[in-house]
Amino acid sequence: MNKSTYVVSPAERQARIDLAACYRLVAHFGMSDLIYNHITARVPDSAEELILINPYGLMYNEVTASNLITINLDGEVIYNPNPDFGINQAGYVIHSAVHRARENVSCVIHTHTRAGMAVSAMECGLLPITQTSMRFYGIPYHDYESVAIDLDEQSRLVADLGDQTAMILRNHGLLAVGPSTAQAFNTLYWLEMACKAQVDALSSGVKLTMPPDEVIQKTHHLYQPHVRRPFGEMEWPAMLRIVEKLDPTYKN
Repeated sequence: MNKSTYVVSPAERQARIDLAACYRLVAHFGMSDLIYNHITARVPDSAEELILINPYGLMYNEVTASNLITINLDGEVIYNPNPDFGINQAGYVIHSAVHRARENVSCVIHTHTRAGMAVSAMECGLLPITQTSMRFYGIPYHDYESVAIDLDEQSRLVADLGDQTAMILRNHGLLAVGPSTAQAFNTLYWLEMACKAQVDALSSGVKLTMPPDEVIQKTHHLYQPHVRRPFGEMEWPAMLRIVEKLDPTYKN
């Protein structure tokens, strides 16, 4: 579909702004991987299942609301406002699988951060040694199957994710999903912080303490959205203020 025939609804426009902000935040907090990896958001109120994805070749701090590309869940480009850039065909495999399997998921974030990759390679996985990591107690894992380009991996990936909002991809990186961009970003941020704390603690070489299992489970329970609140929504306006101060052109 060409630029002149694609109409961006007000709802999609807002989704684009939030997604562009998320890209800028991931870059700001040091969680990007040059031009690689993706954050995708479902196009709201669309007759066809469509998602927004970054142009392949742009740094995360170059993504704007208007240069995001619209694709369907088969990876076909529906709307590309910048023909100088396409999409990373390999990149949509993980994202389209989650969007197709989880209708309640609006945003999917996948990263290759230093701490995330480090924990993904640890046999012990993510340890409940901090309050932050206890939020992710029982986090699922997906075993590494090489670069995610094979479509038959999708069924195994979504089966491992189940109904969870975060997963560690073994020897690979981190995955966070949510019913909104705000919630997905919050999940990713705190999962990354938990991984950083674990790498720091293990690198110290000292003996670590582990809280009793009942305390770990109680803490995990208190982090559930039905117990307190959906984490991310209250924080999102503050996150947008950060992006606004960094570079307000993300909304363009």
